[in-house]
Amino acid sequence: MSVCVVAGAKAMTFAVSIFSLTWTHSVQKTEWQEDWAVTPAGLHLTKARVKGSGAGMEPGDGAVLKDGWWEWPPNNPPIAELRLAASGATGGGWRFCHAGGCVELGAAAGEDVVIGPCEP
Repeated sequence: MSVCVVAGAKAMTFAVSIFSLTWTHSVQKTEWQEDWAVTPAGLHLTKARVKGSGAGMEPGDGAVLKDGWWEWPPNNPPIAELRLAASGATGGGWRFCHAGGCVELGAAAGEDVVIGPCEP
């Protein structure tokens, strides 16, 4: 499987079936992480973690505190694509990481990001 990423005017393709996204919440300034799988049905959120709680960042059902992170397995169906709106209010964008490394996405306001499975 492959994942395609469009960030602003830049398009990237990654030959991966799993990836993670990490970002800082714009109000609470607390780190959030999500693990995603690229499946034939679309992108599937397999795990979420938040380093604290607050406005708009409540841990999900079944969350367990592990090494200072609230961690839980979300119960959401796969989605066709993930759209991330870059506000510029967090001091950075998202870190898109996979087995081969990480890239920063959407660091500038208006540099929206679309992530989805690549068309075969």
